Amino acid sequence: MAKTRILLADDHTLFRQGIRTLISAEQDMEVVGEAANGGDAVERAQEFRPDVVLMDIGMPGLSSFEATRQIKKNRPETKVLFLTMYDDEDYLVEGMEVGASGYVLKDSPSAQLVAAIRDAQRGGSYLSPRMLSQLVDDFRSRIKSANRMPRFATLTSREREVLKFLAEGNSVKEIACDLNLSVKTVEAHKFNLMRKLDIHNKAQLVQYAVQKKIIKIPNLV
Repeated sequence: MAKTRILLADDHTLFRQGIRTLISAEQDMEVVGEAANGGDAVERAQEFRPDVVLMDIGMPGLSSFEATRQIKKNRPETKVLFLTMYDDEDYLVEGMEVGASGYVLKDSPSAQLVAAIRDAQRGGSYLSPRMLSQLVDDFRSRIKSANRMPRFATLTSREREVLKFLAEGNSVKEIACDLNLSVKTVEAHKFNLMRKLDIHNKAQLVQYAVQKKIIKIPNLV
């Protein structure tokens, strides 16, 4: 059975050694390389061609998010899991935008990390339960707020941006390129804004954008 090849990217040597020991106990996994900063992670990913990269957030030099972006650009088949101490939703969103397959907190039980690696290798996604709980709580808060606020006010700035692009006739792929996002991320924004606005097709979306003066219909002379 082929083993899942893993690259460890973290600026703490002792932490890398601990994760290496943990992974060595799994028969279907092996650590093929290590990196102490974002730039090294990009180079090692090219050199060792791992299946999964465990990426710390906050390493010196090249940011972990830019390193992930470059790794995914060079090797789309490589999965990246952020392994971090930060239970921060902004970091989570940015990680997903650059193509990460999951977000695992460093204080998680070892079984969760192993499960996350296996999920990523199979093409799935993984969130630490605490992060998932935070997202659910945030979603519930948004629902409560939506009951008190006009629908347009519930849209995030990114959702409004995507709304404008869609109303102007741009495809999801074109929007992803213009905003430097993944197609998957734009699809998620599109789904969320149409759900919030109770819009079900392109014609309704364009009509709404015109009513809200998000776009203008050119005068015909």
